Amino acid sequence: MTTLIDTLKVEDGTETAYAAEISARLEGLTAQEILRLTLTEFFPSQIALSSSFGADSAVLLHMVSEINPHTPVIFLDTDRHFFQTTQYRNQLVKQLGLTNLINLKADPQEAKDFDPKGILWQQSTDACCALRKVRPLNRVTDDYQAWITGRKRHQSATRTHMPLVEWDGRNYKVNPLATWTSEDIKAYMAENDLPPHPLVEQGYPSIGCFPCTKPVEEGQDARAGRWAGQEKTECGIHSVAYGEGI
Repeated sequence: MTTLIDTLKVEDGTETAYAAEISARLEGLTAQEILRLTLTEFFPSQIALSSSFGADSAVLLHMVSEINPHTPVIFLDTDRHFFQTTQYRNQLVKQLGLTNLINLKADPQEAKDFDPKGILWQQSTDACCALRKVRPLNRVTDDYQAWITGRKRHQSATRTHMPLVEWDGRNYKVNPLATWTSEDIKAYMAENDLPPHPLVEQGYPSIGCFPCTKPVEEGQDARAGRWAGQEKTECGIHSVAYGEGI
């Protein structure tokens, strides 16, 4: 099958250059248009959505469900999520008619070897994220050419210049909501009658694992409650060539 990506002509022919060309073609389109093109034209049958089922997740999940509810949806089940998150995951999957949820967990033997007491996060949050997020995702994303994230430029300083499409060293990464603000998210959820994550009203604008997530104070960026007090700002899955050296 010939796809739009096969028609691209770039000087150096690298994945990074292709990502930049795709991103340029998508600039100015709506999130729904970006999703439709990447799901049906650029990466048909070769793309998955990675979702934390967190504060903003319902927006992308709803958009994808309207285009193709059979799209693979990857959830990194760390066994450290708030119980509200797993309940919210089950609610959205059922409400939106999503039929291909991939619930990823750490390899049981690796978990036994590296975290026999289940307290690795107390010793090294990087090692815990690598065990429960990075390595499980590495194993499954080899099956896809691209994956969709819900990251937004306003969330933190490290995401300010994030493109719509990038090459992360292993896959093309599509960020349809890159330009969206908190107000855009709220408006879309209200317009489409999407339920909020239960923890949002308790001061959690970004929700990860319960040992490493705190409420955010007024005036802080949305991810200030993630790994608070540490220099760590990402779990590792969004690093270039994520997983290498971890």
